Amino acid sequence: MFAFDPLQTLEPAKRRDIYDCRNRSSVEHATETIRHAIVGSPSYFEMNELPKVPQDLVRHRCINLRLSATRGHYIWEFQKGARQPKVMVDGPIGFNTIAMMREAALDGFGLVNLPEDYVAPHVSAGRLIRVLEDWCPRYPGYHLYYPSRRQPTPAFSLLVDALGHRTT
Repeated sequence: MFAFDPLQTLEPAKRRDIYDCRNRSSVEHATETIRHAIVGSPSYFEMNELPKVPQDLVRHRCINLRLSATRGHYIWEFQKGARQPKVMVDGPIGFNTIAMMREAALDGFGLVNLPEDYVAPHVSAGRLIRVLEDWCPRYPGYHLYYPSRRQPTPAFSLLVDALGHRTT
């Protein structure tokens, strides 16, 4: 997902095995955590109630992220305390780019689930309204792994710096 780690789709035990098998001579850089936001336009909410819990989303038009031709749509994940509901939303349109998803939400087509930083300027300006904020947890950011025995190229070093890494 826009902040999508393919390993996150694996079962936790398999994911741990892969993470544990990393080459001990590698360096890991991790970006800051990522948080998602569920947002819709004021015009959308003029005709629809605000969802109070994730399950309310099944009664809303949601703009879907199409993962691939074979994997279908992204299932929206939430967390509040020990509860971790996953909601398969439905809606009039689906996209494979987050830019188009955001534009569709701004145009009032429905609710969208996007990275918080990506919609924050529109929320601040009142063009989008955020809902279910207390149900949207933080997720680990991107991870970069590379051999520690090699000198990183200047271009790679700039990429790591631009991503705002922290060494783990």
